[in-house]
Amino acid sequence: MKQQILDLEKIAIQLAPNPNQRAEWTGKVTQFAFEFIDQLPESKAFHVDINVGDKLNNPIQSTESITEILDHLSSDVLSLGLNPASGGHLGYIPGGGIYGGALGDFLAAVTNQYAGIFYGGPGAVKMENELIRWMCHLMGYPAGSLGNLTSGGSIANLIALVTAREARQITCIQIPKQCIYLTSQVHHCVHKAIRISGMSEALIRLIPMDESYKMSCQALEEQIKLDMKAGFTPFLVVASAGTTDTGAVDPLNEIADLADQYNIWYHVDAAYGGFFIMSELKSHDNKSMKDLFKGIERSDSIAIDPHKGLFLSYGLGAVLIKDVASQYKAHYYKAAYMQDTLTSQEELSPADLSPELTKHFRGLRLWVPLKLHGIEPFKACLDEKLLLCRYFYQKVQELGFLVGPYPDLSVCIYRYIQPNEDPSKTNQKIVEYVLKDGRLFVSSTTIDGVFWIRIAILSFRTHLREIDMYLQILKDALFKVVA
Repeated sequence: MKQQILDLEKIAIQLAPNPNQRAEWTGKVTQFAFEFIDQLPESKAFHVDINVGDKLNNPIQSTESITEILDHLSSDVLSLGLNPASGGHLGYIPGGGIYGGALGDFLAAVTNQYAGIFYGGPGAVKMENELIRWMCHLMGYPAGSLGNLTSGGSIANLIALVTAREARQITCIQIPKQCIYLTSQVHHCVHKAIRISGMSEALIRLIPMDESYKMSCQALEEQIKLDMKAGFTPFLVVASAGTTDTGAVDPLNEIADLADQYNIWYHVDAAYGGFFIMSELKSHDNKSMKDLFKGIERSDSIAIDPHKGLFLSYGLGAVLIKDVASQYKAHYYKAAYMQDTLTSQEELSPADLSPELTKHFRGLRLWVPLKLHGIEPFKACLDEKLLLCRYFYQKVQELGFLVGPYPDLSVCIYRYIQPNEDPSKTNQKIVEYVLKDGRLFVSSTTIDGVFWIRIAILSFRTHLREIDMYLQILKDALFKVVA
């Protein structure tokens, strides 16, 4: 048996390459990354052909050189569909993927630090919890608040909802009488969270919005009173601090008043917009960003995505929660094989505050760039995106487009009305023209039956060059497609 073990070791040791192999592989990967980044300004943001065909059909177990692997990545993955790293990504909610974050991910993978249990990775857990405390402070939450670093807004909203359910001690028998208040503009992952958390039998109340697509507090209070009169329990209100469709920020402070008055758990989905609270710019009505977000500090929980507002690569969201005891009660579990971990409780363990036990060291991708750059470049980047959106809002009207509400943040909706033509078809043609051109990527949405084109400006690589380019493409589209 001993010889068999030694024979297997000779093969298995290939998984631990020698220094020369590591240097060769790392050098080629680094060169590939540098070339990819350097070519971004001239690369397409979108490739219309998204048919993968027979790409990547070679057997998974077949070995290839690092050069061949990178060639496959380039031709079979990166050349298809959307390029999320491009400054021309102006659709959905872009982020971009700053380089310092990639270095953090590399170090997290190489060191393989475990960030789930304090006993196993005290430094990693401490770092992640400190990042959460920093975000809590940004939002105005009191000391003692915590939360969790997640994969994104979907899991962040799920953790918040499960915590709210636990805090209010809602049983399965009580669910059909619980009322959840939100608007039609709430992100669809909130609806997924309601279903996954077992709350799908709750009463979902879609609250009407004002002309700026913000929740109407008058309608909210009227619905709450009706529900209470009918014997139902107002359980949860979900406000948005930056909707996906229009970037609208609900009246957070007024909603907080109602949540306090009627003892409702108040959750704010700030996955997209939350970090704009750092901006010191004034809005069009001369209010500050802090005025726009006033009331978020009164919420019970917040979902916020560093992979959006802090420009990191996909895969880093956060949930912030005041009632950490309920979060712990909702997610904690113990196992016999984990009994040794109970001796170390200096920090709450992320595995006890979320569904995850196996936990990637996500915090390093945020900690590294914050340490490299400080906070000022992030604030400047957010300010730039706000101003770019306001600039676009003004200039696109000069081309003859109708616009939606003045943007709260960095999303703007607009449409072109062509006499005697279906507006939806006209604007769909414009979108198709932009995507076929490929230099930039935009998306569309339908609100109350009306088709809108939308622009979302959030990539750290998006600058005035890209916005002026897009305005010229729209001008060309009006001449070639609409005229």
